[in-house]
Amino acid sequence: MSNDNSLIAQIGRTIGLWGDLKFHLHTDFPEQFKVGNTYKSNRGDLTISDFNEKRGTIRFVGYESIDSAKKLTNVKIFADEKQTRENCELDEGQHFWFDIIGCSLHQNDEILGTITDIQRMGDTDYLAIQTDTALIESGLTKNFLLPYIERYIINVDVEAKIVYTKDAKDILEAS
Repeated sequence: MSNDNSLIAQIGRTIGLWGDLKFHLHTDFPEQFKVGNTYKSNRGDLTISDFNEKRGTIRFVGYESIDSAKKLTNVKIFADEKQTRENCELDEGQHFWFDIIGCSLHQNDEILGTITDIQRMGDTDYLAIQTDTALIESGLTKNFLLPYIERYIINVDVEAKIVYTKDAKDILEAS
């Protein structure tokens, strides 16, 4: 499986007799799970035959009995960038994680570092930043976390691969 695949869901235990499975989302875009859509998994390609967001259940073509569905317990479901862009509607100011990872972090005219990952803790996403070499050489820590909230993020320019920030250097210096 190539690195451009993102984990978007994990299948839980079976429910009922018809192959319904508990469904744990790892994405902010539940609307991408539509009947007929096919996703990669660590069990091969799976095509959705039924999805109930309210109940948190899903069923797949060819796994419509409890015995066959049991084979999918704990299976992880992935989507690649292209599929994600096609199936997910972004609101104003929203960005896909894979568009933000790799961006450089700027405060005023200074580059603080590069975003290497995004981690979700509780209700907040944190940008994992690899500090710029010049700042490391001046004695600052190699990595730091910045909350991805309005208080710190001014603007995200996906085309230029730059996230503009304010007060992030204070967090870096305190890290």
